[in-house]
Amino acid sequence: MQSVDRAISVLEILAQRGEAGVSEVAAEIDVHKSTAFRLLGALEARGLVEQAGERGKYRLGFGIVRLAGAVTGRIDITQQGRPVCERLAEEIGETVNIAVLQEHYAINLYQVRGPGAVTAHNWVGQLTPLHATSSGKVLLAYLPAKERAALLAEAGLKKVTPHTITAKAKLEKHLAEAREAGYAWTMEELEIGLHAMAAPVLDRDGEVIAAVTASGPSYRFTEERMRELAPVLIKGAEEISHRMGYLG
Repeated sequence: MQSVDRAISVLEILAQRGEAGVSEVAAEIDVHKSTAFRLLGALEARGLVEQAGERGKYRLGFGIVRLAGAVTGRIDITQQGRPVCERLAEEIGETVNIAVLQEHYAINLYQVRGPGAVTAHNWVGQLTPLHATSSGKVLLAYLPAKERAALLAEAGLKKVTPHTITAKAKLEKHLAEAREAGYAWTMEELEIGLHAMAAPVLDRDGEVIAAVTASGPSYRFTEERMRELAPVLIKGAEEISHRMGYLG
């Protein structure tokens, strides 16, 4: 048990200092240099520490990321996304949501109203059609083509408003544009007077696990305004992805 305790202490020292030599580690945990050397060697063999150049210094290795990744997969995305969504709502000035795929719907898990939000509509817990929402389009866009086709066949392309895309070829074109641009958008396709855009959130394996969306009234959240603010939303989605363990 003592060696386990010491090994953990070594990791904590390197986390705090950035890097340290054998003598520094030995002094810090009050052991002989040979003991510190053995501990560092065992941790290095597992990739948990690595030598920083040829100066005899050690730092944390990428094995730590592998271990942390096993935890991040279980971390609640709303918990990781909350601070980012709050900031995005302030920056964009509109309502921001996080949505995930549930069967053949997009479901909103978390919402922050921006300072300019004019309605108190709460989308949390609501199942929304994939083809008529920006979050749904993002979640569809990054699915394998076969899986996407099966989902759409099951859900159908119901006309929700006069602007809803109901032609499969046109929807596929929109999805290809979303992949190219890094975000998807809808203009009065779910609700008259409502525009929205969404960007993908990735997990540690680079898989799309959620969409972060911004939505607002069409008179203010215009196509031009959405294009202008898209980089802000994309950057926010990337930040949540990194918080979820994505290293790309």
